[in-house]
Amino acid sequence: MAGLRLLVAAVVLGFLSSTSESLRFELQSGHTKCIVEDIKANAMTVGKYSVVNPNEGQPIPDSHKLTVRVTSHYGNNYHYSELVESGQFAFVAAEAGDYMACFWAPDHKPQITLTIEFDWKTGVAAKDWSNVAKKGSVDVMELELKKLFDTVTSIHEEMFYLRQREEEMQELNRTTNSRMAWFSLLSLFVCSSVAALQWWHLKTFFEKKKLI
Repeated sequence: MAGLRLLVAAVVLGFLSSTSESLRFELQSGHTKCIVEDIKANAMTVGKYSVVNPNEGQPIPDSHKLTVRVTSHYGNNYHYSELVESGQFAFVAAEAGDYMACFWAPDHKPQITLTIEFDWKTGVAAKDWSNVAKKGSVDVMELELKKLFDTVTSIHEEMFYLRQREEEMQELNRTTNSRMAWFSLLSLFVCSSVAALQWWHLKTFFEKKKLI
């Protein structure tokens, strides 16, 4: 029983970690860097970003600003901020697929390097559990049960989503295999026709020369 609980806990923790991405990266002026997150339809997603101040204790330089855009796989715009030091976005994904957050630093002479902190959460990880506890006046145990219930629900939805993606890939494979089979038959027919035509041409040529 203890082993089963550890296994369930590991699965839940693994799922939560896969829906929360926190990172720090560098971006040179005049360049763009994009981060992609696969989000299923109707899932909540929250992002927060900021430029790290290179001079701690001093105002951040005017050169340390960036432009941020978040778009869906179909090109729909969900967030746009121009020349800011920090910002955040939150939305419910209207369509499943890859969502892209692109960061662009304006050109600067001499070239500078910005350090950016970016936190992107999706699904259960994006939910503000502190507000849930305050609004619902729930105790610690009930709050943990709510978290667990939402996590299990998200895992259930994720399984259906992955199954749907798998079916789409299988259908694509079947279509590709069918097309390849027809293409192979067509290639065989063309090759056979060319060989027959060459044989007929050579036969006619030798007959005219009275070699056969």
